[in-house]
Amino acid sequence: MRPVTGNSNIKGIICILLAAVGFSLMTFFVRQAGDVPTMQKAFFRNAFALVIAVITLVSKGERFSIKKECRWDVFFRCLFGTTGLVCNFYAIDRLLLADANMLNKLSPFFAILLSIPLLKEKPNRFDILATIIAFIGALFIIRPTGTNLALVPAIAGFYGGFGAGTAYVFVRRATGKGERTPIIVICFSAFSCLFTLPWLILDFAPMTGRQWLMLGLAGTAAALGQFSITTAYKFAPAKNISVFDYTQVIFAAILGFIFLGELPTVYSFIGYAIIIGVAVVRWRRALKTE
Repeated sequence: MRPVTGNSNIKGIICILLAAVGFSLMTFFVRQAGDVPTMQKAFFRNAFALVIAVITLVSKGERFSIKKECRWDVFFRCLFGTTGLVCNFYAIDRLLLADANMLNKLSPFFAILLSIPLLKEKPNRFDILATIIAFIGALFIIRPTGTNLALVPAIAGFYGGFGAGTAYVFVRRATGKGERTPIIVICFSAFSCLFTLPWLILDFAPMTGRQWLMLGLAGTAAALGQFSITTAYKFAPAKNISVFDYTQVIFAAILGFIFLGELPTVYSFIGYAIIIGVAVVRWRRALKTE
């Protein structure tokens, strides 16, 4: 593992904020695609991202090759990331969007927990407290209720958060061993496409031009998120930057307000204040470590 400096923390925070923007846009466009089957959405989301990743690799004049010591890390990143993505899309299609996002926002919490056995990174008390406070802020925004959380979609959404958090830890392990970001993104996108292809063939639903456009934009936004999140965990450990992933909820709320006319409640604004407050404190602590 490369040493983590204050400057690395700041770069990681910037990248994870960019990832939050990308993934919030992805969620928005996936919902805008309408009644397309879940596996079909997942396939095209990753197909577009795969094309972008390959173009990026080729434009840099690099070859596709996976470091021998990183192969299992990349595989588990693909496995947990893909199954988590499918479950997240399943939840988005069947739960209120806010509830689905809440369950997915468990990923930073799982990332911090799993970084302890997998990366031997021990978060201090402040890191744990900051993550808990941010999680509470997210609860204020989402306010999941028993009437909204059907059992099977809720379990799927919960696993989506676990899968994403676990995948991020394996990203950290792979990049810490020197694996390149485009390679990890290509492997994940290709693995996801192959995983969802049988369902696409057996249950393909014809799409309108608008639905093609929405899924294309979802794939582009996902590519931004994937590149950014992979780079973020290359710069800094999960315990230092995972809390900033909660800003995705804020970006999603902004998109909902501007394009869907959704006005946040007082409780939502309380959640925003909590999350932004934690982010500012973590940012200032990162600056002081330079």
